[in-house]
Amino acid sequence: MVFMHSYCESNSSISRTWVDEGISPCFYFTLVPTILLTVAIFLGTLHCIFYQKYGTAMEPKFIPRSCLYAFQQITSAVLLIQFLGGVIWRAASGGELPGYVVLYGCFSAAAWAWAIALLRVERRRALLMDRTRGHSAALLLFWALAFSAENLAFISWYSPHWWWGLDNNQEQVQFALWLMRYVGTGLLFFIGLRAPGLPQKPYMLLINEDERDVEQSGQSLLGGTDPNQSTWQGFRKKVALLVPYMWPRGSILLQLLVIFCLGLLGVERAINVFVPIYYKNIVNELTDGSSWHTLATTVCIYVLLKFLQGGGAGSSGFVSNMRSFLWIRVQQFTNRVVQVRLFAHLHSLSLRWHLGRKTGDVLRSIDRGTSSINSLLSYIVFSIFPTIADIVISIIYFITYFNAWFGLIVFVCMTLYLTLTIIITEWRTKYRREMNQQDNNAKSKAVDSLLNFETVKYYNAENYEVSRFEDAILKYQESEWKTQASLAFLNQTQNLIIGSGLLAGSLLCAYFVTEGKFKVGDFVLFGTYIIQLYTPLNWFGTYYRMIQNSFIDMESMFKLFEEEEEVKDEVNAGSLLYKQGKVEFENVYFSYTNGKEILRDVSFTVLPGQTVALVGQSGSGKSTIIRLLFRFYNVQGGCIRIDGQDISKVKQTSLRAHIGVVPQDTVLFNDTIRDNIRYGRITATDQEVEEAALAADIHDKIMAFPEGYDTQVGERGLKLSGGEKQRVAIARTILKAPQIILLDEATSALDTQTERNIQASLAKVCANRTTIVVAHRLSTIIGADQILVVSEGRIAERGRHEELLHKGGLYADMWMKQQQAQDSDSSSDTEAKDRKSEKLQPPSTSSGHHSH
Repeated sequence: MVFMHSYCESNSSISRTWVDEGISPCFYFTLVPTILLTVAIFLGTLHCIFYQKYGTAMEPKFIPRSCLYAFQQITSAVLLIQFLGGVIWRAASGGELPGYVVLYGCFSAAAWAWAIALLRVERRRALLMDRTRGHSAALLLFWALAFSAENLAFISWYSPHWWWGLDNNQEQVQFALWLMRYVGTGLLFFIGLRAPGLPQKPYMLLINEDERDVEQSGQSLLGGTDPNQSTWQGFRKKVALLVPYMWPRGSILLQLLVIFCLGLLGVERAINVFVPIYYKNIVNELTDGSSWHTLATTVCIYVLLKFLQGGGAGSSGFVSNMRSFLWIRVQQFTNRVVQVRLFAHLHSLSLRWHLGRKTGDVLRSIDRGTSSINSLLSYIVFSIFPTIADIVISIIYFITYFNAWFGLIVFVCMTLYLTLTIIITEWRTKYRREMNQQDNNAKSKAVDSLLNFETVKYYNAENYEVSRFEDAILKYQESEWKTQASLAFLNQTQNLIIGSGLLAGSLLCAYFVTEGKFKVGDFVLFGTYIIQLYTPLNWFGTYYRMIQNSFIDMESMFKLFEEEEEVKDEVNAGSLLYKQGKVEFENVYFSYTNGKEILRDVSFTVLPGQTVALVGQSGSGKSTIIRLLFRFYNVQGGCIRIDGQDISKVKQTSLRAHIGVVPQDTVLFNDTIRDNIRYGRITATDQEVEEAALAADIHDKIMAFPEGYDTQVGERGLKLSGGEKQRVAIARTILKAPQIILLDEATSALDTQTERNIQASLAKVCANRTTIVVAHRLSTIIGADQILVVSEGRIAERGRHEELLHKGGLYADMWMKQQQAQDSDSSSDTEAKDRKSEKLQPPSTSSGHHSH
């Protein structure tokens, strides 16, 4: 007894667990450090052995720098010091120093010293066979046990042997130390789930990626995403992008609607508390024999509350339905703003990006991204926050009106439920991401195949395309199975925790009813409240998954938002002041990819009203000059000026308003011919459209169609021939009536007769306008004021047609080859006509054959 008396306080024994409505301090402060030290030593030793035997030292460049990791170390060190400090303070205070206090301080300090050591080992070494990321199970279990142990103190809320009363200085210091431990262990556990000081990928994967850095320079359009990356990574940036859509700026009505909906949300929380209370009152009044008037009033109030609440989760109640109805306008506002902003952003991206995009991928990303933003806002505001609020209210209610055991049961169940839901859902993330990727892949193959329908038919590749699409769907379904299987596992885990908590609470409540401490109505209240609480909690996992899925779905859309505009207007850019139309290229350098220059030191001047022709071999850089002048790209060296103004210093819209382009490959909108021509100037009248068509020599052809100008041209204008499409593009440019005209092999798709007609039309349009022509047929640019011969990115020759022929250089060589080709074609046509006429003539007979 002497030992027990010296180990525990006077009138206390370690064998007595429950004393005066609380856990015995002697029992608690012996059990907790013993378990923690056992876990730390046993699992920590195994941990160190494994890391020493199967691990390797990490290279410093792969170890992330993290303030949170430093915080983990500092917090662990502070906790260790406070355990020892608590013992020293208790000894110095002059009062009784029980043995369990010394054991608690020493054992706990030793356990936390082990934890710090494990933290440092994980920081420096990595398991080569490890396919996961984050802290080891040993550390996470240690932090979870330490945090749970501090929560056990709540059970002794009413016990006089604990510090909750804060009656004297000693209790106040003990409470302060507990508060420090509670906050410290809680932060360590929740920060530990993120593992800030450790690489977010398996170490071997990091090494392999480092070696493949050069190969990975050409990534896909939407970028690669690590399948093991947490969806909460970059959370701050994602939320920053969402914030503008959360509050409907510029609409007071919508802002009032948001505030009113949030008010209804608060009303729902209050109703959820009062429904089980009134149900309890009905049961108690029935058992106590209350008057009919009192009972009827209580029943009516209960039914009214139930009508307002609806199903247990508030899914079909009057308040919930009213909130959902009012929220529709806010949701539509968000949806519209997101889609419009993204659409505008895509149009602001450079031609380089659009040439490399996958249309199917982009469309799927936009669809999923915009819908996921609505889902995210709805789940966070109307599901996650209310559920957390219900949990907090319920814990406070049970502790206050029942006792701490019920609060503890609810708290432990909620903590376990939420923790496991988050851990398992984070683990499932990679399957969801992979499924999205395969879905994008399948849709991209389908879109690409349908867009290239003609090519598929040319090569009898229908079966090949179908098999490719089927393979993509099979891969998608394999990823989908993993996603659904992991979801089923998560649901079973959640059901197990909810069932265990309901069983424990119901048994305890029933026991108190049999002991006479509770009434039957209290049992009904507990059952009603806990089931009402578990209903939204059961959906909490779904909400969390939906939020996480929304983040995953938004990742591709965020990557689109993050695409930088290659060609931007300067901050103080002014409008182009057009005077005469003088175009100057001065020492221009340009390359599409590093190391391969397309243009080198190109300099030339186009005087106002002149026509300059660019000729040369394919790939020499002729079309690039047109694109640079239209500012699809920025030059990498030199300068382009119009009327002495650097085009990189003026607004793109003002520059392009003065320039008209007839491209080599014309693509039309899937609309009527009239609207396709009117695209040159949206405000043009029908008469102006027809005049432009007449000038482009296509009016008669259009009128020959059954529907005339209302004829639908089909997707990308496929219902029209190449020549017809080209003439529509020319009519569109004529309608725009620009001061500077760029013709990029504008007549390449036309027959000789039509080409001559178009040339005459273009000559009228280009009269007194600065014109730059890219030509393949040299016969079309004989009358140009200046001809530039582009070769390997440089201007090799320049001059008028006759001058260049006299030089006998590249231009003369090209001219001779084209003339020979034309002569060859014309002679072969003549021979064919001769052969045809010979077949048609009857055989001739000689007169000598008839003489005798």
